[in-house]
Amino acid sequence: MKQTRFFAGLSFFLAGCLGSNALADTVPDRAETEMIETEVIYELDGTEFESTIVHGIEGDEPLPGILMVPNWMGPTEASLEKAKAVAEEGRVVMMVDMYGVDVRPADSGEAAEAAGSVRADRSLMRARLGKAHDVLRQKEGIPLDPERLAAIGFCFGGGTVLEYARSGADLDAVVSFHGDLASPTLETDSGQIQSAVLVLHGADDPYVPQEDVTAFREAMLATEADWTLVQFGNAVHSFTDPEANAPGEAMYDSLVAERAFSFMEELFEALWKD
Repeated sequence: MKQTRFFAGLSFFLAGCLGSNALADTVPDRAETEMIETEVIYELDGTEFESTIVHGIEGDEPLPGILMVPNWMGPTEASLEKAKAVAEEGRVVMMVDMYGVDVRPADSGEAAEAAGSVRADRSLMRARLGKAHDVLRQKEGIPLDPERLAAIGFCFGGGTVLEYARSGADLDAVVSFHGDLASPTLETDSGQIQSAVLVLHGADDPYVPQEDVTAFREAMLATEADWTLVQFGNAVHSFTDPEANAPGEAMYDSLVAERAFSFMEELFEALWKD
């Protein structure tokens, strides 16, 4: 059954969700839960990658898993903290290395070059996230339920998880936070999406303009996918990133971030409820 949901404006959010401490990394004084971190090293086509899996230490029950693709800076301490915050909600989270161990951008210029090289090769992008997906599913010694998996991403990472969804990836859901919406595969491959799709977008994002939003919406309307697009008024790019401080371009917004994470939590709770 085709399910299409479109919400616009900050006035819409789910009552009660904002009381959750989910992803409280958007709040500087969040309480931290003790986490187990496991570095995983793997190879694809001659490139070595190092991703990090995080999860809590309590309980023996298998937990849902989430592939988390960071923004264009790649694996950083800030991204690891975000992964831990997602894991605090009872998840096994893998912070995914999309570049390889030899590429760790030091500034926005290097990040643009690294992200651009991956964006330019959509097959490469899909293959790298697909490899991480396989590594997570097959990893022993972690409390993972391999039947409950999703992918989330931020900025470059948001566009990456959407691209992976268009490959027909076997995931329950993908969630994009202020991610790229334009893609050369948008019209041709959107019909292959098997997962629920949630796009959380700043309506005033100058890097992902409304032309891209419209093209994405039109492509998704032509599918039978379960998809939701949420546009937050007065929000620009990087609204979940506390380090973003470019007014009118890329700017952190704690209220929008909290609401966006609440949409994600509601989706996961609906998909993974007992």
